[in-house]
Amino acid sequence: MGGKAKRSIELDNRYGAHNYAPLPVVLERGRGVYVWDVEGRRYFDMLSAYSALNQGHCHPAIAAAARAQLGRLTLTSRAFHNALMGPFLKKICELTGQPKALPMNSGAEAVETAIKAMRLWGYRRKGIAPNQAEIIVARGNFHGRTTTIVGFSSDPDSYENFGPATPGFISVNYGSIESLEEAINERTCGVLLEPIQGEAGVRIPPEGYLKKVRELCSSREVLFCADEIQTGLGRTGKMFCLDHEGVQADLILLGKALSGGFYPISAVAGREEVLGLFTPGTHGSTFGGNPLACAIGLAALDVIVRERLPRRAAALGAYFLEGLRALDDPRLLEVRGKGLLLALEFKQPIAKPFCKALAANGLLAKDTHQTTVRLAPPLVITKPQIDAALEIVRRSLSC
Repeated sequence: MGGKAKRSIELDNRYGAHNYAPLPVVLERGRGVYVWDVEGRRYFDMLSAYSALNQGHCHPAIAAAARAQLGRLTLTSRAFHNALMGPFLKKICELTGQPKALPMNSGAEAVETAIKAMRLWGYRRKGIAPNQAEIIVARGNFHGRTTTIVGFSSDPDSYENFGPATPGFISVNYGSIESLEEAINERTCGVLLEPIQGEAGVRIPPEGYLKKVRELCSSREVLFCADEIQTGLGRTGKMFCLDHEGVQADLILLGKALSGGFYPISAVAGREEVLGLFTPGTHGSTFGGNPLACAIGLAALDVIVRERLPRRAAALGAYFLEGLRALDDPRLLEVRGKGLLLALEFKQPIAKPFCKALAANGLLAKDTHQTTVRLAPPLVITKPQIDAALEIVRRSLSC
């Protein structure tokens, strides 16, 4: 490691809170599926900033939209209209098939917005007694890091020493419709689920599970909220992961790739009878829906549609998965994935050392829960690039 990289890491460690444990790589440039460190070494990016970079690093069309808007108008607050928010919300609604959308900034803010919306609907429409509404979540979930959200996490690293937990959340087994059905009662206002649990290690539910969740929520008068912040916008081979089962949620949460990796943007799209319950003063955000965000978001969505990134993810994800499953290593427990959201699960807790070996060979990936490595490249990746990445994985397994 050169002096420039060492100096950057030293400053980070000295002045930054140690809430992350990044690999010892200092990046300064990116394009498409590649990033370069301060010493000029090139790497495959197989994390894509947790799917925020579905369109690839520094996509020129999104960069052009951002530059143009930076010279015109960046922020107005929601005290006034801006010329781009209406078209941006229209685009979100057209893609999701929902009549309403509410823009925010981070993914966690979208989740918090949905929690408020489900509770509001529970009190105003379902008639739940004041302060008694419950939301059902799945064990193994990752929806963000606010104090409310970590309170219903099942990961000790997320919730320990941050209590007391916010009441009103019931945890069930992910993928079990029986567990969900048993938990629903007259106080239940919503069910909040990831269609695939990414942070938990790309845990894919049984086929038909999401459709059964939809049917159960409809029959029991409960809202179904799908957190598609990581799985949405093409990542799993469809525009939304729910599309694999032809399911429409009452609320759908977007983020990450909504920004193309340029700027924090998130949104909640949903039914009129849910989002329509918000009135002035009940919810807001200074930066949510600002002109810069809308310009970037419009361009980011246009790239996904124009370049048919969901279709690419389906075809190339199947190709990548086949290559990974052909790996012959007795330490591997399972290789799984949908679209270009893939995972290698090991029998032993060797995921972090394996990620270090990958980085040494020119590929950046992220371990989770000690045994699993996620591989989620930008959706603009090509077959030759996948072949090169597979060779790096093979070489790293032999280290």
